[in-house]
Amino acid sequence: KADGQVAWLRDLIEIVEQSHDAEELLEHTRLAVYQDRIFAFTPKGALFQLPKGATAVDFAFAVHTNLGLATAGAKINGRHMPLRTALNNGDVVEIIKNPHAAPQLSWLGFVVTGKARASIRRSVRLKERAEVAAIGSKLFDEIAIRVPARIGKKAIRAAIERLGMDEPDDLMYAIGAAKLSDREVMEALVPGCTAGIEADEHWTRRERAISIRGLTPGVAFELADCCHPVPGDRIVGIRRKGETVLVHAIDCLELANGVDSDWIDLAWGSRSVGALGQLSVTLYDRPGTLAEMAGIFAQNKANVTSLVQSQLDHPFTTYDIEIEVQDVAHLNRILSALRASDAVAQADRQ
Repeated sequence: KADGQVAWLRDLIEIVEQSHDAEELLEHTRLAVYQDRIFAFTPKGALFQLPKGATAVDFAFAVHTNLGLATAGAKINGRHMPLRTALNNGDVVEIIKNPHAAPQLSWLGFVVTGKARASIRRSVRLKERAEVAAIGSKLFDEIAIRVPARIGKKAIRAAIERLGMDEPDDLMYAIGAAKLSDREVMEALVPGCTAGIEADEHWTRRERAISIRGLTPGVAFELADCCHPVPGDRIVGIRRKGETVLVHAIDCLELANGVDSDWIDLAWGSRSVGALGQLSVTLYDRPGTLAEMAGIFAQNKANVTSLVQSQLDHPFTTYDIEIEVQDVAHLNRILSALRASDAVAQADRQ
C-alpha cells in the first residue's frame, strides 16, 4: 500500500509540473483521485494500478512518461489491440515503442488518467509551438532581407532583448503566430530602419485602403468574415436597416440568409489593393511540411497574419490560415503553388 501511495504522489507531482493552468490541474487530479481502480501487468510482471476504463495509452504513461510519449501500438494479453482499448483486471500489456512516434491530440478522447492527459497536452503544445516557430523562422529570413544591414547572431540577440524575450525561439514563435508585425521585427533588429518604407511593395497591406463602387459616398461597409472577399472577386452588398453594408463574394453561401435585405450591386474601386484571404490547408504530418508551406507564402510575398491548427487526423494536419494578398489573382497563384507542393494534401479557399 505504501508503494502505491508513493507512486500516486509521484504521478501527482508530474501532473502539477505538466498542467497548463489551474483548470487543467483540477481536472487531472479529480480523475486521479475519484475513479475505481483496476490492475494490469507488464510482460515482466510489474503491477500497475489504474482507474477503471484506463486504456493502453494510460498504461504506457503509468509505466513511464517517456514510454507514453513513444507509444506506437500495444499488445494486450499477447494480441495487437487498438490503443483506445479499455483494460480489464489482470491484463498483461506490452507497449510497442517507436522513437519517431508522438502523442496525438485525438488520444485525449479516450485516455482517463490525469498523468496521460497532462503529458499528451504538453506534448501537443510543444509540437505546435515548434511548428509555428519553424514557420516564423522562414518568415524571419524574408523579413531580414529587407533590413539595411547584415543580420547575425548579435543583431538577433539585441532584437530579443528589445522585445523583452528570452530566446531566439520565442522570437520565431511570435513571428509565426503573427504576434509581431514585419515592421516591429525590423525595428527590433535595426531601430529606425522602417522610416519611409510604407510604400514598399513588400510591406504589409493590412491597412491599405479598400474602395467600393456602387455605394453612396460616406456609407460604411465591412468585408464579410464568412467569405473574405478580395479585390477581383465579384461582390454584392447586403444592407439591413440600421446596419453597416456587408460586402460578400457573389458565391458566398451566407447570401441565402439575406433574402429579406437590400441587395446592392457593387464593384471594387480602382484604388483597391490588398485584403485578407482565408485558406484551409491540409498538410501531410511529417517533418518539414510546415516549413515548406511557409516558404511558399514567402516566395509569393504573402504575409501570414493568423495560423490555427483546426484538425489533426493522422497522417494529415489541417490549418486555417489568414494571409494578406493583393487581389484574387495573387491568392489563386498561392493556391496553385500550395496544390503543386508534395507537402500539401489539399488547399482550398474558405
